[in-house]
Amino acid sequence: MKNIIFLGPPGSGKGTNAAKASEAMGIPRLSTGDMLREHMKGGTTLGREAKAFVDAGQLVPDAVVIEMIRERLTQPDCAGGVIFDGFPRTAPQAEALDTIVKIDQVLNLEIADEVIVDRMKGRRVCPGCGFTSHTSLLGGRTHCEVCEAELVLREDDAPQTVLSRLEVYHEQTKPLIDFYNARGILRSVSADGDVVEVKERVMKALE
Repeated sequence: MKNIIFLGPPGSGKGTNAAKASEAMGIPRLSTGDMLREHMKGGTTLGREAKAFVDAGQLVPDAVVIEMIRERLTQPDCAGGVIFDGFPRTAPQAEALDTIVKIDQVLNLEIADEVIVDRMKGRRVCPGCGFTSHTSLLGGRTHCEVCEAELVLREDDAPQTVLSRLEVYHEQTKPLIDFYNARGILRSVSADGDVVEVKERVMKALE
């Protein structure tokens, strides 16, 4: 059994690499964002509780998220371990997570802010079918190769928005690197490079 956390700034490829590691290792990837949406869509007690905060324009409290994780960990597919993607984000969340599960390894994806900004501003998304690509791969094309809709730069990927998100990351999430490094379970890998290179580094670190 191996419980792993993926850390890294927005745009570092954390979600992509967590999904690949999940598939390779045969253990589920737990995204708290996905869990929240599923609970709210299903109208569960926790989902209704979370929705009340979301509708009020407030962040869902850590206690509610931790309870969702606790419940998810009781499911059979989590028996061999899990990969946490996007949680914890703060030291209090890490301490709360400690009360319900033992973390065996933390993988930290390192990449310079300017590389992330450049990477994100080139990302293009199809508002119709969700197809995602990058200007470096599109060869000048401006329309979706799947449904022909015009590709757009999401507001979340605009340079100013990305810089704001990175500022929040450095303030809140970066202290987790020290938190887990002090326990001797942190491994850092460079997330700069092509998809195949980064995946190889990640899998080697997880071995």
